[in-house]
Amino acid sequence: MIIKHDKSTLYQKLKTHFGYNSFRDQQEAIITHVLEGNDTVVLMPTGGGKSLCFQVPALLLDGLTLVISPLIALMKDQVEALNANGIPAAYLNSSLSSAEEKEIEAQLERNELKLLYVSPEKVFGRDFLSFLTLLNIQLIAIDEAHCVSSWGHHFRPEYQKLYLLKNKLPNATMIALTATADKAVRSDIGQLLGMQNPKTFLSSFDRSNLSLSVLPGQKKWDQIRRIVHKYANKSGIIYCSSRKSTESLAAKLKAEGVKAACYHAGMMNRLKEKTQDAFIQGDLDVMCATVAFGMGIDKPDVRYVIHYNMPGNLEGFYQEIGRAGRDGHPSDTILFYSYRDVQTHLNFASEIDNEAYREIQIAKLNRMQEYAEAQVCRRKILLSYFSETLEEDCNNCDVCKNPPKFFEGTLLAQMALSAVARTNQQVSLSTLIDILKGFFTEVVREKKYHKIKTFAVGKKTTAVAWQLYIQQLIQQGILELDYKDHYNLKLNDFSWRILKGEVPVKLVSYDVIRERQESQKKQAKSPPKVILETNQSLYERLRLLRQKLAKEISKPAFVVFSNASLKDMSAKAPTTLEAFLAVNGVGEHKAEHYGKQFIEVILEYQAQEG
Repeated sequence: MIIKHDKSTLYQKLKTHFGYNSFRDQQEAIITHVLEGNDTVVLMPTGGGKSLCFQVPALLLDGLTLVISPLIALMKDQVEALNANGIPAAYLNSSLSSAEEKEIEAQLERNELKLLYVSPEKVFGRDFLSFLTLLNIQLIAIDEAHCVSSWGHHFRPEYQKLYLLKNKLPNATMIALTATADKAVRSDIGQLLGMQNPKTFLSSFDRSNLSLSVLPGQKKWDQIRRIVHKYANKSGIIYCSSRKSTESLAAKLKAEGVKAACYHAGMMNRLKEKTQDAFIQGDLDVMCATVAFGMGIDKPDVRYVIHYNMPGNLEGFYQEIGRAGRDGHPSDTILFYSYRDVQTHLNFASEIDNEAYREIQIAKLNRMQEYAEAQVCRRKILLSYFSETLEEDCNNCDVCKNPPKFFEGTLLAQMALSAVARTNQQVSLSTLIDILKGFFTEVVREKKYHKIKTFAVGKKTTAVAWQLYIQQLIQQGILELDYKDHYNLKLNDFSWRILKGEVPVKLVSYDVIRERQESQKKQAKSPPKVILETNQSLYERLRLLRQKLAKEISKPAFVVFSNASLKDMSAKAPTTLEAFLAVNGVGEHKAEHYGKQFIEVILEYQAQEG
């Protein structure tokens, strides 16, 4: 499928049907690429105009554009908007009656429609795929394409069967679109969908009009009242992790005279639709909702998004805060953070049977927690997760507005980056610390890392401090964590510029971070935070011992000890059986069976650390 077109035709369609005089960002380049018959992957932030990238080509193609969309509400809204713009479109899903479905199928057979929206479940329903082969489908658009990857935060197994569309419709071009995909997910999209040499168009994920703040998870109600009254008669969304929280919070706000309502998956479909419409039309100001709300909602004037509970990963968090300020005006995003939320996510993760998938979810939770506990610009952390580098601080997050004291950290950064380079970018964070400290661990000896020039170059800095500094390098986008390569550290263009001495690096000293933590603990009276207090190097040694013991008894690793127990163990570093029993998740039975072996590893580590 190659469609001849000129620039004036594109702009004429854009103006006639959508009312815009010009394209945004990479839209025109993407549309041109698609019309030339090329498979395409589009990564564009929420509100960036992804839909136009397949809707405009649909107007220029002779045949039908098939759109795969995961949500019924999203289909309905987009189809209604297209029809209002004079574009013949329809959707097929479970909300339609049998008579309505037959009428739409008749329209398709008469070639009266330009776009058809369906869910992946519908595609693989009874005889539907065979029906699609009878139609003149020239373009397949896969919306929310991150759902295809098991690395993604909204993995849907049905998406992994969508490659069959390329097999059944070989002459159709495919475009896959998403607003949230890290590097691991991006590499999966084209491959798992069966796309042919797709070109990836990556737009900036930076939403500079959004301010980023994190508040302590105590006394939430007082702080929410203040925020809501600050934005009186303005639209806001408060995301909660439970249905009960949405209901109680909405009731409290209504008692304060606020036009608020709740939204969650347990509500009847008709009530959910009515509530959503009221919010979009401005009859409601505040929506207290679970994550079931908001996907595909086109409301440009949401002035704030509050997370009552911390999400389990940065992809979901980014997608949800992206519903604020889509009109480009300044908007606030506030995350309430408490260790209880971390523990809740860890408990859910511990119940995942697939060990590899469980480890992925915990690694993503760690990155989310790093954002919440940030000592550096929060926007840098958020963008670095999506492999985008922000060299300057944003000055629009709470850390930038109240910065800690930095020190000149270029030399330390160069030590770490050089060690990563000399190991061919095949080391984990814990092994990198062992190399910098000069520890002769089993991995170091096996890989002969003790022979590289940077071995023991950082022995004067403690292992705990090295852990924090390396985490800051990851947070600032100077180092990347590769989930698909055993969580090894990778260099990027920014890394090489620092190694060459072209860019200085600022770090927050370990002493400053420790002082801040102690202050936060006294104020919040919360349990110790996992990431900042876990000794990553010791944790890795304990993890290897757990793996060995699990193999000996032919059981999953978490049967010996959960990750949460290992984190607590590496933080407390018990050296007696009595202290070992104080570790979270350690009972007398496990202490008797495993205590001595784990304590030996801890003592060996402490002897090396000095």
